[in-house]
Amino acid sequence: MKSWIVGLLKDEAGCPSSKRFVGIVCSLSLCAALFINCCSHGDIKPSDVVVNAVALLAFGCLGLSSVDKFTKAKKDIKDTTSKD
Repeated sequence: MKSWIVGLLKDEAGCPSSKRFVGIVCSLSLCAALFINCCSHGDIKPSDVVVNAVALLAFGCLGLSSVDKFTKAKKDIKDTTSKD
């Protein structure tokens, strides 16, 4: 279980990725806030601006970490074809 969690926080090169860490933390905090909001009174709710900001931050961080996969794959293909 520990190795799986550590693997989530690493990029394709095996280095720790701050983008993934921030994206996962933002996603978990957003899910927790929305769940608490569903179970609490209407008087206590997070600001719509804050919820949108956290959602965009999570989307941006996780989106940027997925772009790294494609750029690494493209680099690997280029390196393989240039060696031949």
